[in-house]
Amino acid sequence: MLDLLRYPFMRNALITGSIVAVLAGAIGYFIVARSLTFAAHAIPNIGFAGAAGAVLTGILPVYGFFAFALAAAVGIGLVGKRARERDIVVAVLMTFALGLGFLFLSLYAGYAQRVYGILFGSILGISVGNVVVTGVAAAVAMGLLLAIYRPLLFCTVDPQAAAARGLPVATISALFLSVAALAISLSAQVMGALLVFTLMVGPAATANRLTRRPGRAILTAALLGLAYVWLGIGAAAISGRLPVSFMVSAIAFAVYLPVRIWARPRRRPGSASMSPRGAGAPDAPAEEEGCSAS
Repeated sequence: MLDLLRYPFMRNALITGSIVAVLAGAIGYFIVARSLTFAAHAIPNIGFAGAAGAVLTGILPVYGFFAFALAAAVGIGLVGKRARERDIVVAVLMTFALGLGFLFLSLYAGYAQRVYGILFGSILGISVGNVVVTGVAAAVAMGLLLAIYRPLLFCTVDPQAAAARGLPVATISALFLSVAALAISLSAQVMGALLVFTLMVGPAATANRLTRRPGRAILTAALLGLAYVWLGIGAAAISGRLPVSFMVSAIAFAVYLPVRIWARPRRRPGSASMSPRGAGAPDAPAEEEGCSAS
């Protein structure tokens, strides 16, 4: 592994992967706690249509990807109020966007290698410029998340009480989903749109089985994501044939499975006193109208 660090492309990959892993761990905690894992899977697939449309119009694919991912995140937050209703809306949006993406690709006369790179990931091809852009965007996303952390946590743990206290739940939810779209767009450079929720969901799901405290869960998810990325990149580079996305997803699955089997499930809201300062967050929060779904 130390020998591999002599190569600039490996250093770029590890730095970028580390940045994305930490951000994905923080965002992923709320995605899992708010039962938005299907949305986390759908948003990058919808972003694929934006990337394909950007290539067709001569724009960088990452810009189109982020524009469509952001629009999808806000749309999901505004339309879906309950889990069942939200999943139906997400499924309809995702299938339409995938069809739209394939239409854009069929109209494009060239070879859309950059779009396929976003679909499947190209972490070993990241340049210094990509590292800088990723770092700046991640800092902005993390700053936004910290700014809304306490009300967002309150909204996640006890949505009814948050609404009763007059918190702007719609605004908070829209901001969180916008931050999530930015994080997903960053993660797509590492994992690809088809496997992006590996970093968004895998570490956070494992962390939520290990601790009830939100702060500890976020820290654990970030550390797990870092370990997955470093081990995945190292194993893929040493093998010379296995893709990084496969290695990271395989490691995430291998860690989550025994934790899922042996770790004691976290208690739901109402079984213990919870608040933004409280002991922890739910394994699956109540599906109430308002901030839990939006």
